[in-house]
Amino acid sequence: MAEVQAVKSLDTVKLISYLLERHYGQQMADIWNVGLNLALRITDLLSIRFSDIQAERLLLTEGKTGKVANIKLNQKTIEITNRIRLQHPDHVYLFQSHRNQRAINVPPAPLSRRYVSRAFALIGEEVAIDLGTHSMRKTRGYHLYKSTKDIARVMKMLRHSSEGVTLRYIGITQEDIDKDFVDLEI
Repeated sequence: MAEVQAVKSLDTVKLISYLLERHYGQQMADIWNVGLNLALRITDLLSIRFSDIQAERLLLTEGKTGKVANIKLNQKTIEITNRIRLQHPDHVYLFQSHRNQRAINVPPAPLSRRYVSRAFALIGEEVAIDLGTHSMRKTRGYHLYKSTKDIARVMKMLRHSSEGVTLRYIGITQEDIDKDFVDLEI
């Protein structure tokens, strides 16, 4: 699997949302926007059930680590989830697949990781970024780090156990660190 990047420009973050909606529809743009705000792995993001969202919080046990993600939802995420719930009151999953919805005795299922990955990769080609499903998580971590310079806070949000892993994950390079030393004179 190719290494994907954090999106470092906020204008590009918005452009990606626009292009996803234009090429793939509102649901794909919603995945991007909610994914940016929750910083979950794609399998966990796609597995969110409406029952996991209680009183403006998401409570979810992560599939990869078994850790509990207890996330307070921001206003943008609340608005998107409420809109989806109103549009699809019979859905079980936040990002439910619309395939086979007329089939009898077929249980509801979320969109597939593969479908989302392909859509993101194609949009990434259009904006010249190695874009993938981890880009949402990396982008949130990158922007939190850039605004706070608090790697411990980013580690906690991403539920990582090592500073080095977190710095590599969000794409902070030696060049970025060198720039921080040059820019901050005391």
